[in-house]
Amino acid sequence: MADLKDVKKVVLAYSGGLDTSIILKWLQSELRAEVVTFTADLGQGDELEPARKKAEMMGAKSVYVEDLREEFIRDFVFPMFRANALYEGVYLLGTSIARPLISKRLVEIAAEEGADAIAHGATGKGNDQVRFELSAYALNPDIRVIAPWRDWTLKSRTDLIEFAEKHQIPIPKDKRGEAPFSVDANMLHSSSEGKVLEDPAEEPPEDVYQRTLSPEAAPDEATIVEIEFEKGDPVALNGKSMSPATLFQALNDYGRDNGIGRIDLVENRFVGMKSRGVYETPGGTILIAAHRAIESITLDRGAAHLKDELMPRYAELIYNGFWFSPEREMLQAAIDHSQADVEGRVRLKLYKGNVIVIGRESKKSLYSDALVTFEDDRGAYDQKDAAGFIRLNALRLRTLAARKRG
Repeated sequence: MADLKDVKKVVLAYSGGLDTSIILKWLQSELRAEVVTFTADLGQGDELEPARKKAEMMGAKSVYVEDLREEFIRDFVFPMFRANALYEGVYLLGTSIARPLISKRLVEIAAEEGADAIAHGATGKGNDQVRFELSAYALNPDIRVIAPWRDWTLKSRTDLIEFAEKHQIPIPKDKRGEAPFSVDANMLHSSSEGKVLEDPAEEPPEDVYQRTLSPEAAPDEATIVEIEFEKGDPVALNGKSMSPATLFQALNDYGRDNGIGRIDLVENRFVGMKSRGVYETPGGTILIAAHRAIESITLDRGAAHLKDELMPRYAELIYNGFWFSPEREMLQAAIDHSQADVEGRVRLKLYKGNVIVIGRESKKSLYSDALVTFEDDRGAYDQKDAAGFIRLNALRLRTLAARKRG
């Protein structure tokens, strides 16, 4: 920790919870540093005013509490959904995509405040430390990052409680014992990990789920919604234009009420271990189904298939913390180019955990009744042409087969 002794002012990513409150006091007491706190409202659902008051009570030099919901959905979530990004086939990257925005503001506030460093509360075992720090270094190569979980001597829940009591940090009653699991949440999703969820053979208890009804408890009658897209982004819901965050929150409400968006995943962390998590992404699960549906009639086959080939690499970059890397930006440019004509409306049926596409239409549609009809197609497609097409594509297969026959 010797290299931190000259740090005079730190901008801390602050949630107002016990861990980051202990970090705030640790920075003050161990480094003798002034601490500026930054609390981002990304739609996590917590009341943010208590975080402000707690930071002020604990002697923070400055306190930033910012509503970033519109920026989060518009500039981070929507670009990611244009790619239909899924990590390891199922994870909609709800935690991953929030970190670059938080890091961006930490770096900006550090510049505004003349701070020497930024700090975060991510542990040394997880992905978030990588995401926070790679993002910060990409935006300011000279930024100093303090990660107390890698530097301090506190190793257990008991150590944290003792430190909090010693420094008169308020400890809620529900924080004195071991938490049954840890939770991270924002407007895109909630994730739960650890403790009762560590055995991947055991079904998660129902109280893990915070954003969705169980599919069994969802209504017996289906809900029909219509989403309108322009350039690959949703712009209206059920005929009503909405801002990005307003529209996404409405999708979250529909998803919650219909038991949509639960996944139980064992994922491969970037730091090398496997981790079991329970994720809820109600609005995102609806949106990705709708986006793929509108692409199905507006994207050319070659563009659509290339997008699907690029998607796993794009998703991995976000998961691993490389949002601000040149390769992610290159892929984003290609993805955004593909979305120029992705516009129109998609109707979906939401029912007991299921998202079912029931209709899609677009003025830019490439779907042609004249080409696919089983009725008289009046010369739009000459079926005799298929014979030569098949012969040419079969040539190498026939050559191989003849060799095998010997």
